[in-house]
Formats: sequence, structure tokens, C-alpha cells
Amino acid sequence: MAYTDYQKALKTGEKTYKTLASKGKYPYLPVLEDMIAGEPPMSQTRLGLIEIPIELIAGTYTSGRTNAFARDFMPLLPPETEFATKWSELYDSLCESGQRDPVVAYEYMNRYYLVEGNKRVSVQKYMGAVAIEGNVIRMVPQKNDTAENRIYYEYLDFYAKTKVNYILMSREGNYERLYRHVHPNDNDKFSEDDMLDLKYIYCCFRKHYLEKGGDKLKARIGDQLLTYMDIFGYENTRDQSSSEIKDNVAKVWSEFTAAGNGDDSHLQMVTEPEEQKKSIAQSIAHIITGNVIPQKLKVAFVHFKTAEESGWTRRHDHESMKVKEKFGERIEVKSVATHDSSDISVLENLIAEGYKVIFTTTPVLSTISLRCAIDHPDIIICNCSLNTAYMHLRTYYLRVYEAKYIIGAIAGAMTETDKIGYIADYPIYGAPAAINAFALGVKLTNPRAKVWLDWTSLKGGDPLERLKTHDIDIVSFPDLTARNSDNYTGLCGLCGDADPVKLAVPKWNWSVVYESLIRSVLNGDWNSSESAQSGHVLNYYWGMSTGAIDVETFGLYAGTGQLEYILKSMVKNGTMNPFSCEIYDQKHNLVNKTANCMSASEIINIDWLVDIVEGTIPDISQFKEESHELLSQLGVRLNYEK
Repeated sequence: MAYTDYQKALKTGEKTYKTLASKGKYPYLPVLEDMIAGEPPMSQTRLGLIEIPIELIAGTYTSGRTNAFARDFMPLLPPETEFATKWSELYDSLCESGQRDPVVAYEYMNRYYLVEGNKRVSVQKYMGAVAIEGNVIRMVPQKNDTAENRIYYEYLDFYAKTKVNYILMSREGNYERLYRHVHPNDNDKFSEDDMLDLKYIYCCFRKHYLEKGGDKLKARIGDQLLTYMDIFGYENTRDQSSSEIKDNVAKVWSEFTAAGNGDDSHLQMVTEPEEQKKSIAQSIAHIITGNVIPQKLKVAFVHFKTAEESGWTRRHDHESMKVKEKFGERIEVKSVATHDSSDISVLENLIAEGYKVIFTTTPVLSTISLRCAIDHPDIIICNCSLNTAYMHLRTYYLRVYEAKYIIGAIAGAMTETDKIGYIADYPIYGAPAAINAFALGVKLTNPRAKVWLDWTSLKGGDPLERLKTHDIDIVSFPDLTARNSDNYTGLCGLCGDADPVKLAVPKWNWSVVYESLIRSVLNGDWNSSESAQSGHVLNYYWGMSTGAIDVETFGLYAGTGQLEYILKSMVKNGTMNPFSCEIYDQKHNLVNKTANCMSASEIINIDWLVDIVEGTIPDISQFKEESHELLSQLGVRLNYEK
């Protein structure tokens, strides 16, 4: 019986060998000693006896017996060899009494390389085992600035708190996001129940994801599982049966296929309003099929916190009223506020009231927006956020970095101490781009100046008081504050104990976006534009060329005002882009070459700071508790300082 099984395993190994060899790939087991030869010295940590996922056992530690196995651990030696006899005897033993002796392995970059137990893994893998016990020593590479290395160090932090070693991620921040799904408000280690629950979720999801065709997608299962949990929530997923997970995987399959390459290729940035060019026949077809909305369109705006509590809400609320005035009787507008980012009933109630278009005006509401959009595909739901990529949910944001660049140039021209402050709220996607654009603007007009960075959401202390210790004379405050707040906004000059004097501020003209999107619905063009027909995830990302972003100034000197006008004109017509010059980061790495214009996606995902910036993107633990939910969803490089 074992002899027959060896022959079957041999055929599998030979097939793997031939397939890899025909593609010019190494067909045998990788050897860790060879892989790390010449690498800097590594630290070692004994993990002890742990359960090793067989699919993560990648090769051997030394080169002995390497040619006895194909890359998938299936045997390659003929049936009449001593090796085949021992393999067959081990197969019989495992069938009778199961696995007894653990293997010995090194773990390197979340893959395992065997010192002892090659045949045991070969037989167990042939028998369909998913894990095997092993005594493991971890080899930790030195830190470097490659994405792979940074993700691995995120995994080490994740493993220290969870002891979970079977989930692979390909995107920075995803291990922290997964941890926050289970422990949203603390840094406690996983309990036994936490470990069992996550393993149940992963095993069910993996099974149904692969059955549906996930093995044909390049994205890692861990990243796709995180997408699933973003949609359905951890607690809800934990309570789902295997059959419910199967149904839900099928329900949101388009989200997995869209992200199937494991990168941002499925995301399309719509940076300008699209012209709608339809023939008469198409227009008639839209009317016949009901795509044109002849009756009054009900449009809702959903905010997190009220206009009195939040300057962000107040701005969006003001812009929604401008939209109402613009369209008059063609639309009905309603604004509601919630204090619970997980309360999907606020959206469900609006849909029950007949609202066909819903704008959720903050990234905090992206999760319930997505869930509701999946459950109600006939309702148009858009969320105000960056870097959230879902087929069911279009997002929108403004290129505020363009305004920050111009304001930075004003600051550089007006400072007398060459020391400028910048106070930001949260290090979420888009925030580092705004900081860097401001710094590049400063550098344009004053190459001697430095920019000191601080954050309003850090624990303890006043950021302005901290900045004053550096003898700064100009500060860029956050753009928006709550109604009746004593906080300052925009670029301000400091003069002793007197109140800061406002010099410039970005203008967020959200109504430009809202008007365009609502008009496309009224005209029946929502799904007929070129971008909508592309099959990509859509993010509307508009800037000064559309009028969605502008700069307002106050009492500038004539020459500085003329500079502001020239820069604004150049940014508007596309002849100047803040991120099209030679740029060095704080570590003196060249991050952009002269004349290379960074893409919108690259700008959004900036996780470094320009060389003239003094300050950091702190770790999430240094921020106030109330900011953790937002940072865990949209934070940039949460382990930046580690």
C-alpha cells in the first residue's frame, strides 16, 4: 500500500520538477544557508515547540538531500532506492500511530526551513496534513527599508501579541489592522479564545475562498481575509457559520477579484470631472431604462459628530447647503449626524425613507458605508476617504496638498527666524503628503528654513507650546476646528504673547464634487462614464484645477500676494506639481528624481517626511485613545518609529 502511495507522490514530484524546470526556475528545495550567505549577522530567538503550517515550510536549512525532493517536498528518487523504502515505512508508521517526533526548523521571514524531518514533512504533506509540530529557532534579519522587511517586523510585533503564525500579509499596516479587529482598544495579548476564534475564521474563509477560485488570484489570503472582516466586522464574522461565510464570500467576490493582483492596480483615481458624451440613441436608451431621474432625487449627508462639535462636519454641512441651493427643486437634501461609527441603522433608516444617494462625509464611516452598499446595490453610497478600495463603494477626497504647497511657499517667504511650525491632526493617508508639500513650498522660497512638526492628537501637552520652544515665528494650524473653539486655523504669524495673525488657509470646496456627482445621477450617467465602465475601483480625487481646493489669503505683502497668484495659476493649469522635483527624505534617501511626477497613488501613500522636516510620524500608542479607531483603519506606517 505504502509502495503505491510512494509512486503517486513521486509522480507529483516529477510533475512539479518538470513544470518549474521548463520555466527556468529552481526545481529543488530552497536552501536557507545559501539564501542568507553574505547577509549581515542575524539574531536568533528560540520559539520552542510550536505548530508549523505545512504550506509555510519552504525548504531545508542545509543542502544535504536537496535533490531527493521537488520544490513541493514530493519525492524524486526512484521507487527501488533506500530513500523510497524509508519514505514508505514512515508512511505506514504515520497511518498506524500518527506523528510522534517533532521536526526541527529555522524560521526566516515567516517561512520554515528544516534541519530535521524532510521525509516527515513530505509524507505528511502527501497525506493532506495542514500543520506539523516542530522545535523552531527564529532567525531575525537586520532592519532595512524594504517593504518586505518592514512587513516582517510588523509580523514580529503581531506574533508577540497573538502567537499566530499562519496568516501572511503583503501590505504594510495589515497585521496591525487585523490585531485591531480583535482588540480595538487595547494592546493585550490574545487569549486562548481569541486564538481559537481567529483560527476558526481563517480556516473557514480559506476553504471557501480557495473553492471559489482564490488560488487563481495573486493576492494573499490574509489580505483578502482582512477585506472580508472590514466588510462584515470581526464579531459578526466570528459568529457566522461556515455556510454563512461561504455565502458571504460569493456575495462580495467582486471585491476579492478587484484586489486579486495584491497591489493598487485595481484602483483608479479620477482626478478631473469626466465629460459625458452620449449620442441621441444613448440618451433615449437611458430614459427608456429609467437611468435618468425625472422625479426629485433624495440626497442624504451623514456626518460623524455634529456641526457644533466638528469643524469637518460643519464644512461638509455648509457645502451640502450650497448643493441644495444649486439644484433647487430637483433634489431633496437631508443631513444627519451620528456618534456611533458602527451604527448601520442610520443608513438603513435613510434608505427606508427613500434616499437614493448617500454621502458619508468621513473615513470613520467607511465600514458601515461599505456594508450598506453591499446590501443595497441599487442605492448610491459614497464615502469621503482616501485609499479605501472597494468595488461596491466609490470614495472621494480633495488634493489639499496643492494648497499646502502654496501656503508653505508663503510661510517660507515670510518667516524671519527660518523656523516654521506645522500642526497636523492624524497621520492618516494623505496627511504626510500635505506636510511634505508644505515643506517643499517652504524650501522653494527659503532653502535655509526648517519645519517643526507636531500633532494635536498626541497624548499630553499643547502642540503649539511645544513648537514655541524652537523659536518659530509662523505656524500652520489644522484647517478646521469645532464651532466656538479657541483653536486657530490655517497659516498664522506669531508675535510674542499676542494672538496669532492669520495669513492663509486652504478652502475645501466639497460642493464642487457633490454637484458633479449628483448631476451625473440626475442625468443617468452614474454608470456610463468611461471610468465607471472600466471595471476599476473609483476614487474621485480633485484639486485646484476643478475649483474643489483653493487658497484664501489675508493681508499679505504685495510681492508675496503676487507669488501666491503665480503659484496658484501654475498648479491650476498643471505646469507645477509639488511632487515633480528632486526630493530627499529625513534619512537623506532620494525618494523622487528631478522631472519625475509622482502619481496620485504614490502621493497618497507617502509614508516618509521631507529632509527639512523636524519631527516624526509617531507610533499609534502615542496617540489619544479616541484616535485609535481611525488610525487602525487609515493610519500611515503605524510602526514608523520602531
